[in-house]
Amino acid sequence: MNEKTIRKLIHLVEESDIESLEIRRWFRTVKIIKRHANNHNGASSTASAKLVDIPLPVAATPPAPGAVAAPAPVETPSAPPATNLIEIKAPMVGTFYRAPSPGAPPFVKPDQSIAPGDVLCIIEAMKLMNEIDAEQGGKIVKVLVEDAHPVEFGQPLFLLDPAG
Repeated sequence: MNEKTIRKLIHLVEESDIESLEIRRWFRTVKIIKRHANNHNGASSTASAKLVDIPLPVAATPPAPGAVAAPAPVETPSAPPATNLIEIKAPMVGTFYRAPSPGAPPFVKPDQSIAPGDVLCIIEAMKLMNEIDAEQGGKIVKVLVEDAHPVEFGQPLFLLDPAG
């Protein structure tokens, strides 16, 4: 979320009767809390924002119906972590496009390093083309959606290695 949007949200909270507002988007949460201060002319209020990074868990694949789940492996301190990949999920429903136009090279490819703010793809929703930006840097491990296919809210689009 950019600074201009956060400033608008702060102004909205200051001008309204709500006490706090929390918005979650991808890997970040913005929480705005109104604080009341008394002065000699009466009460006044100010709002402040706090930006919080939220680590997202990697979802495990559920077992097939009728299958017996195997016991989870015990991880010893010397064992490396199973995976550190992060799913970049669709923030809206629409049509996924890997490139800015037909025939153009895709915004990102597997094994490509990205930085926060880099455009990853476009999701078309109600005839509006919405650029989806990277919230954090890393290396794209896999593109999970085919070009020009529909996506649902929260559907994984990319796998990102933040250490890459």
